[in-house]
Amino acid sequence: MKKNLGAEDQRLGEARSRTRNWKRWGPYLSERQWGTVREDYSPFGTAWDYFPHDHARSRAYRWGEDGIGGISDRHQFICFALAFWNGKDPILKERLFGLVPTESNHGEDVKEYYYYLDSTPTHSYMQFLYKYPQRAFPYSKLIEVSRRRTKFQPEYELIDTGVFAEDRYFDIFVEYAKTTPEDILIRISAFNHGPETAELHTLPTVWFRNTWSWGQDPQRPVLRQGSDIDAARVVQLEHNYYGQRWLSCEGSPELLFTENETNFERIFGLTNTSPYVKDGFHNFVIEGIAGAVNPALTGTKAAPHYRLEIPAGEIGTVRLRLSDLPPSADTFGPNFETSFLERITDANTFYTQRLGKCKSADGNNVQRQAFAGLLWSKQFFHFDARTWLNGDPQQPPPPPERLKGRNKDWSHLYNADIFSMPDKWEYPWYAAWDLAFHSVALAIVDPDFAKEQLVLMLREWYMHPNGQLPAYEWAFGDVNPPVHAWAAWRVYKIEKRIRGVADRAFLERVFQKLMLNFTWWVNRKDAEGRNVFQGGFLGLDNIGIFDRSAPLPTGGHIEQSDGTGWMGMFCLNMLTIALELARQNPTYQDLASKFFEHFVHIAHAMKDIGGLGFSLWDDDDGFFYDALCMPDGKHRMLKVRSAVGLIPLFGVESLEPDIVDRLSGFKRRMEWFIGNVPHVRDHIDLSQTSAAGTRRLLAMVNREQLVRALRYILDENEFLSPYGVRSLSRFHDKHPFTLQVDGREFKVDYAPGESTTYLFGGNSNWRGPIWFPLNYLLIESLQKFHHYYGDELKVECPTGSGQFMSLWGVAVEISRRLNRLFLRNPAGRRAVFGNVEKFQTDPDWRDYIMFFEYFNGDNGQGLGASHQTGWTALVAKLLEQSGE
Repeated sequence: MKKNLGAEDQRLGEARSRTRNWKRWGPYLSERQWGTVREDYSPFGTAWDYFPHDHARSRAYRWGEDGIGGISDRHQFICFALAFWNGKDPILKERLFGLVPTESNHGEDVKEYYYYLDSTPTHSYMQFLYKYPQRAFPYSKLIEVSRRRTKFQPEYELIDTGVFAEDRYFDIFVEYAKTTPEDILIRISAFNHGPETAELHTLPTVWFRNTWSWGQDPQRPVLRQGSDIDAARVVQLEHNYYGQRWLSCEGSPELLFTENETNFERIFGLTNTSPYVKDGFHNFVIEGIAGAVNPALTGTKAAPHYRLEIPAGEIGTVRLRLSDLPPSADTFGPNFETSFLERITDANTFYTQRLGKCKSADGNNVQRQAFAGLLWSKQFFHFDARTWLNGDPQQPPPPPERLKGRNKDWSHLYNADIFSMPDKWEYPWYAAWDLAFHSVALAIVDPDFAKEQLVLMLREWYMHPNGQLPAYEWAFGDVNPPVHAWAAWRVYKIEKRIRGVADRAFLERVFQKLMLNFTWWVNRKDAEGRNVFQGGFLGLDNIGIFDRSAPLPTGGHIEQSDGTGWMGMFCLNMLTIALELARQNPTYQDLASKFFEHFVHIAHAMKDIGGLGFSLWDDDDGFFYDALCMPDGKHRMLKVRSAVGLIPLFGVESLEPDIVDRLSGFKRRMEWFIGNVPHVRDHIDLSQTSAAGTRRLLAMVNREQLVRALRYILDENEFLSPYGVRSLSRFHDKHPFTLQVDGREFKVDYAPGESTTYLFGGNSNWRGPIWFPLNYLLIESLQKFHHYYGDELKVECPTGSGQFMSLWGVAVEISRRLNRLFLRNPAGRRAVFGNVEKFQTDPDWRDYIMFFEYFNGDNGQGLGASHQTGWTALVAKLLEQSGE
């Protein structure tokens, strides 16, 4: 355990012991609540159309709230976020704008520039940057141009519209600093980059999530004008759960009040029950409707209205304080700025201990922003599926189609927790396998939150009674790769390294529930009981020639190399955990034996399906492929060299003699199994020894297969990009794989960037780009192989170069290529920014990083969701362990 803990580590300790609730307040607002499944009450699940962006300013949400750079309490009863108007926009800027799939050529896409710059794990200090144009925001132009573009053209971005020409924009920095868990200082600093004085209306808004309009909560909270203090206006909050709070607003801004209620007249053409509705501030500030705000200075939504005139090159500042302490004369005294300095110092001290081998200023900047994005992407996720399916009292009943449609089999699901989201605008909902990767990166800075995330997904109100984990809100019943056991083991080990204490109770807790999930996989996803698994798209969207989650045009099913590879990895993860638990509880030796034997059966099945001699390993090519199983039982190999064939390499673990010898029951059973069951030795390497005895390697591939597969993986004309390993071999650029079915041609070819097909929605692409999660698992697998074989096994890297490396050296090389996506090269350019010159060269843009969903397989440009810090934050882990 680290000695001389800093202030942030002490706060984490207080949060862990529940002596002080430092995590009650955080960045838990969504960045997009509209267009989500939770808010969709349409007959046929058309969420984007039912609740579009145009409705968001006027229509009360049922399940959550959204805002810009905002915070809330962990129950999201009280919300705070920023709203702006530049004097030209047609809409008060209360939330981030983006396109829905029908408006964009590559799926949903946020069209704003905003950055998570800093956050401590307890959110004692946070910093956010929003770049707000001074010209009218080009809503219509973004939609019109994007709709005209084809799948073969790039997305039309905000920078392309010319709205930032002449640097006519504001850099708006939003900072939060806690003096206590309930006393939050807020500083908004707007820098005018433009050539002349510019106007900025700033409305820091506090409001209550609407819990009273749905017939279930009769308590209605209230905001009202409080008593002014010296040089500050005050909004008083009264909530039945939290009691009193105060928002102190420095200066003498006009206080505006309205209700967080739907404007039925605007949305539905019905009469409003109150003249004060959700879009009251928009109507008052932009439309000039004086009666849109409540002259009685009370409501459920309030904001001070600051009218800033900011000269060119100058900063306009707004300061506020949200607190459980009544305002006083020193609310904005010298301690206000001193507290910010202290919290920034605390953050710097904390991260100095967490950045590992990364030493350069540029590398530290990338790491710090990756962690910040990960922590800022926490969100309150509220979804009671039974109520959503059946409807609220005092509300119109949902359409009857709902009971036969999306998520009808998940009525047990009740979510009201803080989750790490993939992207709070594009994916403002948890995703099972994304979350596992988030947790590994989170464990470096906050092991407690990482463990909580993994445990939540296994709780009875998340996990289906049959043992399935919920995938994501669009279809909880879809199947994500089973990576939770891997993540639990990695989090366990990371926490032990950081704190010096192993949380065996956590490990045992997740193991017990993962047993249920493993059984679900075995019972539901092995179509013929042959230890060869399906699972559908498995998070890889358009990786295959068909939509693998839909009925095949050929009939039959696909024997999936990735599905089977994931299950081999799952077995070994569970074996590793069982062996660790068996050190103190011998009962787990039996379970270790179970997973040892099951792994061998799966590994053998991949190479001899059903004992029929058909293998998913193509010995001619030296690679794993999917196989199409026809209705007549015949198999056809789908020879697409893709990530599908990489995943079997992830199934690898070594059994060290000192561990095995301590567990006599497991050792006896293992030795009997090896000696009495045919083919076992085909899947266990016994070639290495140590002073303690024989070492054993369990792997889906033997040494020869590993070396043969690596020839493709490390070939720069196949998988190996300058920026990591591609999801599809570049070989298919000139050699597409095609299949004729009933006069129709199905094809897979190399597309290094955005998807050029509508298969599986078309908003992400696994046919060539670089994806962080699979790269990370490949790196870890190579390290495990090296742990067993050592430096005696060397492979050519890159293939054809004449340069040979150990597998550890190969893992480091792939890590460094991934790091190059974000680090500035000798010319000062970052691959992630592509050819956007402003991002590459402008000092006010070039060091602000966006962590994309995936990356162009040839040039490294960031693609897809622009703030998917979740699993892309793994770059912080790579920099920590491998350096630049």
